[in-house]
Amino acid sequence: MSVEFRSGFVCFVGRPNTGKSTLTNAMVGQKIAITSSRPQTTRHTIRGIVHRANAQLILVDTPGLHRPRTLLGQRLNDLVRDTYSEVDVIALCIPADEKIGPGDRWILAQIRQMAPKTTLLGVVTKIDKVSRDQVAEQLVALSELLGPDADVVPVSAAKGEQVEVLVEVIASKMPEGPAFYPDGELTDEPEETLMAELIREAALEGVRDELPHSLAVVIEEILPREGYEDATGGEAAAPDPEMLDVHALLYVERPSQKAIIIGKGGARLKEVGTNARKQIEHILGTRIYLHLHVKVAKDWQRDPKQLGKLGF
Repeated sequence: MSVEFRSGFVCFVGRPNTGKSTLTNAMVGQKIAITSSRPQTTRHTIRGIVHRANAQLILVDTPGLHRPRTLLGQRLNDLVRDTYSEVDVIALCIPADEKIGPGDRWILAQIRQMAPKTTLLGVVTKIDKVSRDQVAEQLVALSELLGPDADVVPVSAAKGEQVEVLVEVIASKMPEGPAFYPDGELTDEPEETLMAELIREAALEGVRDELPHSLAVVIEEILPREGYEDATGGEAAAPDPEMLDVHALLYVERPSQKAIIIGKGGARLKEVGTNARKQIEHILGTRIYLHLHVKVAKDWQRDPKQLGKLGF
């Protein structure tokens, strides 16, 4: 007797920094979602695809739901609302090392209002950070919050603990049906979007709190490496078909932020380029030369015209 194949869409939700993107990457088996420790770092609904012998799960990584303060915030929330109503399973992530609070209850209330018919699941994340007793306490607390019908699964995405159990539980909630994507495909996100997100992640690493919302990255063009003059000013060398030139613009809202990104003598921007290049080359499987330029677009988060130009 053949085992039925199940497939469908799942969305991880929760307060900022509850491990949603790390979990997405752990389940897919490769980095496709950015995992900065800054709140609100995810800007696009990146879909990761999990392939198993009897199931295919499409993970939709949304920006976190929050009370919006800008037009950008409002648009990100609208994106989330659309997503919640279209997925088969919503998994609420609560870290093991933080008590359930008003923010978690607010998110749950929003989910129940927007997607009352969608299957809800609880995930206790970061279980490697606390004792077994604390994990048990958090499982009980989350079960009480979600009600008796919802399954609750403890995981550590960083250590890979229980990730496979979570995959199986989510798969069991999916409808029967064929795979949506060919085997081996890990995301349906355009390469430009992934590149922009990885550059953004590298730029946010280790900077002060004023930057996260104010930074947008746009990939201007991707070209095969052209011939270049050698050091003596002689003939141009032959183009290198194995290498890509990637030109990216980093937009900030104020000149002071531009200075932060570039750093003293351009050192910070160089470091951003090096870190992002390694990640991008790993995903693309090809060598790249990254050209980064920082521009100021005053108050772009509040300007509908600029938001459209930057892809929001």
